[in-house]
Amino acid sequence: MSERQGQAPLFEALCRHNEKNTCNLHIPGHRQGRCIPEGLMSLDNKALFSLDLTELPGLDDLHSPSGPIRLAQELAAGLYGADRSFFLVNGTSAGIHALLVATAGEKQVVVPRNAHRSVLGGLVLAGADPVYVTPELMPEFGLDCGVAPAAIRAALENNPAAAAVLAVSPNYYGVTGDLQGYAEAAHRVDKPLLVDEAHGAHLRFHPALPEDAMACGADAAVQSTHKLGGSLTQSSVLHLQGQRIEQQGVAAALRLLQTTSPSYLLMASLDLARRQLALRGKGLLDQALELAYGLRQRLSIIDGLSVLSPERLPEGSSLDPTRLVISVRRLGLSGYQVQQMLAERYRVYVEMADSAHVVAIVSIGAVRADCEGLARAMEDISFRERKTEPIPFVAPPDSFIVLMKPREAWFAKFRQVPLDEARGRISAETIAVYPPGIPAVNPGEEITVDVINYLTAVRKMALPCHGPADPTLKTISVVVE
Repeated sequence: MSERQGQAPLFEALCRHNEKNTCNLHIPGHRQGRCIPEGLMSLDNKALFSLDLTELPGLDDLHSPSGPIRLAQELAAGLYGADRSFFLVNGTSAGIHALLVATAGEKQVVVPRNAHRSVLGGLVLAGADPVYVTPELMPEFGLDCGVAPAAIRAALENNPAAAAVLAVSPNYYGVTGDLQGYAEAAHRVDKPLLVDEAHGAHLRFHPALPEDAMACGADAAVQSTHKLGGSLTQSSVLHLQGQRIEQQGVAAALRLLQTTSPSYLLMASLDLARRQLALRGKGLLDQALELAYGLRQRLSIIDGLSVLSPERLPEGSSLDPTRLVISVRRLGLSGYQVQQMLAERYRVYVEMADSAHVVAIVSIGAVRADCEGLARAMEDISFRERKTEPIPFVAPPDSFIVLMKPREAWFAKFRQVPLDEARGRISAETIAVYPPGIPAVNPGEEITVDVINYLTAVRKMALPCHGPADPTLKTISVVVE
């Protein structure tokens, strides 16, 4: 047996990371256990592992709940104002997939072009046909700030057979769209509004935060409770309200798509996170908001930085103040460069970076030392690293030509061709700079000059991508026509 088999590289990397004195402004929201729900925190390691059980008598069955899982889901529904809630152990992606399978089938769905790649997975699984709507952009930051309700109305008028409208709110940058406007547009023609609310599990619990999807009239919302609600990673909840979505259809889709061996640790963490938010949510968010406001003020006065504020958003959009979007363009550095400096030089870990920004999350588990560490590090970077010229925006294409359904392109015969020879071909794969994971091209879309130019720039900058068969982006998968 090889001596290498005595190694455990992932476990060892996690242990090394935890030995560092780090500042943590990222998900999961419990901040490495600091704000884990009390019931889990009180257990020692052995007792925690003793909860890793299966469908024993008295412990219920996620796929046919009639006991404690059913009661726990009912409590979640009551807290979030839903008619029915489902625990998810395959993340919010599983909930998005189930909603599209249950509501859309092979029909059209109105989808924002900035949707997470999990939406593509749902479109492929359902065989649905996307009708893309384009979000508005903030000029200074180059970030999307939601789709105008008028665009939703126009898409539904032009595509009356569309089965549903899907929205992303909040997006990865903490910007919420005009959900009430979306709901009115969808309900006017009796279509359900589905909301990817992965980043919004905490919104309901403080008046200083934007309204959540259920409060705005959405028919369905899927939340990553682990991101900002305090549960363990991969645990999420799907909420339904009203009569436009058949509950049993969603339950059947979840039975099809979720694991048949659900983790009781994940489900217990959802139950306890719900209890913690119900009993202590406002107090925990009071602390997080105080820290976030102080950090925002400190960062705003640093030369070369701009921090996204609600005043920059169009009417109808809102901003989650616990998420700080920091433009570093005027430092002459990319967000990726700053993120790397923060981690390697200052042991400060933020949630994400893109070509022009870093994003920090002040979650319910954040502490003052985290915020102080980021502020000091950004002051030092501004003093030591600032260049004379701002970096240009590297924005993905803002127009798309859909030639095939995603499912048809996904299962079609394909081959690799050089990227610079792919103009006019149909993409057989999705390519997205990750994070934030917004596709530059999806299966079934034409590979345009704009797509080629953008992916060439991504290749030169060596930006991290998800989806391509060739991670070097020298070639791209195209449908064989």
